[in-house]
Amino acid sequence: MAPTPPKFVFFVVFCITIGGLLFGYDTGVISGALVVIKDEWQLNNTQQEFIVGGTTLGAIVGGLFSGYFADRWGRRTITFLSSLVFILGALIMTFSKHYSVLIGGRVVVGLAVGAASMVVPIYIGELAPKEFRGRLVTLNVLAITGGQLIAYLLAWALTDVHNGWRWMFAISAFPAAVQLCCLPWLPESPRVLIRRGDKEKARQVLSRVYGANVPQSIVQDEMDSMEQSMRSENASRYVDLLQPINFKPLIVACVLQLMQQFSGFNTAMYYSATILKMAGFGSSKSATQFSIAIAATNMVMTIVAIMIIDRFGRRKLLLTSFIGMIVGLVLLGIAFIFIVGLVKITKDTCGEYVKCGACALDDKCRWSPGSFVCTYKDNSIYDDLTDSCESITTRDRAGTWLALASLIFYVALYAVGLGNVPWLIQSEIFAQGIRSKAGSLATATNWVSNFIISVTFLTMTLHITASGTFWLYAGILLIGLVFVFFMVPETKGLKLEDVQKLFVGNIAAYRRRREVARKSDSDDSDQDDEDAGSAKDVVVGRD
Repeated sequence: MAPTPPKFVFFVVFCITIGGLLFGYDTGVISGALVVIKDEWQLNNTQQEFIVGGTTLGAIVGGLFSGYFADRWGRRTITFLSSLVFILGALIMTFSKHYSVLIGGRVVVGLAVGAASMVVPIYIGELAPKEFRGRLVTLNVLAITGGQLIAYLLAWALTDVHNGWRWMFAISAFPAAVQLCCLPWLPESPRVLIRRGDKEKARQVLSRVYGANVPQSIVQDEMDSMEQSMRSENASRYVDLLQPINFKPLIVACVLQLMQQFSGFNTAMYYSATILKMAGFGSSKSATQFSIAIAATNMVMTIVAIMIIDRFGRRKLLLTSFIGMIVGLVLLGIAFIFIVGLVKITKDTCGEYVKCGACALDDKCRWSPGSFVCTYKDNSIYDDLTDSCESITTRDRAGTWLALASLIFYVALYAVGLGNVPWLIQSEIFAQGIRSKAGSLATATNWVSNFIISVTFLTMTLHITASGTFWLYAGILLIGLVFVFFMVPETKGLKLEDVQKLFVGNIAAYRRRREVARKSDSDDSDQDDEDAGSAKDVVVGRD
């Protein structure tokens, strides 16, 4: 195999990861758009939460059903349909004139997001050469974070433009149109072709993927491996997940996906502009501008994670990520004490608020910087009422910059571990025959958790304070830290067939790695020829 994949592979991956780009863009663009829409349409916190949660609700449905239809119709067909749905959703949101229509557009886009989150990694994994599968699949993660960064940049550029938020939504239709144009040149997954009985076409696709210099015997070996794998999958059932050897890794995968969302990260992405405006960055544009730094941090640290994950291991990165995120959330809560105070935003009268940050969070109130008082927004006595906090004390300004620094630190530690590792571990800890079924349940756990968090964040900031909300997330992560320490094994350097042994018996998974690795090394050293083959399997990720 060549040291780099053929150009054809890069073309295919580029085209298919447009789905990941749209996934990131459509989940990230709402952060900047919501700051403007909230003021233009006078939305309360519950309405804002459902605009954000609409996409997640659609993604739950799209993710669950796309797996079923991808097996029936093929990965390429689902990619085609998701592109059309992305365009339809973008048009609905762009021309929406009512709250309910915007919600509908967000749900439609969510269907496409869910389909992309399920199909794109599967398509790349089934098509990519074994030697490059890991790196090529993780390009989808980069596409997602890149889409989020583009969303923030466009939100910053269009915040003060008339109907700028409509342009933010409209722009998402263009990448989907590009993907539609690419589809005639994208092949179907070889696995789907073999299942359909079209082995000759599958052989042609694999030959293009591996390149002209690769012997046909290697292509045939790959086809034989796919057929054997499919026979194993067809023999598996959902009820097999209840067997201890499958149930234990299922719990690990689902809890990690749960923690990924209950860490509150997506609230930081969805509401980052709103959080920063709450934190004292006065205008919508300045809040969105600092959101760009957050999205860029996420993307850069995702690249770092890809570079170091095989060196440091999954478990170490997870533990480091959990500890760092807890510190970041605790500091973020402290910062909001300086800015808002430790008060519930549920006062009967506006005059009870003594800080601008708290006053600005209550929909019925506005702050008078000249008189330094909080009053009702329709009060005609004051002519300088505002819902932003540009005129703040030195102490509050220190809290503002602490909020930004701790938010960036929190995002960085998320991206380097919890943002990537659950998906990687999920692909490693299940047997081949049960992997897709278990993976779909873990993925559904991720989206359901995402929805719960996205529709409760602003409400919790009102009832248990902003600081209390961030500290609640920190407490959940502390539970997750304990879970990871005792239940999540290190899978680095183990063959896929050995990973399942980590969950055999009653010994804690994290204690079994040395024993399994030692036995694997001993078995390999007894058979030199088998050792060479097994080493190759580890390097190229053959399963």
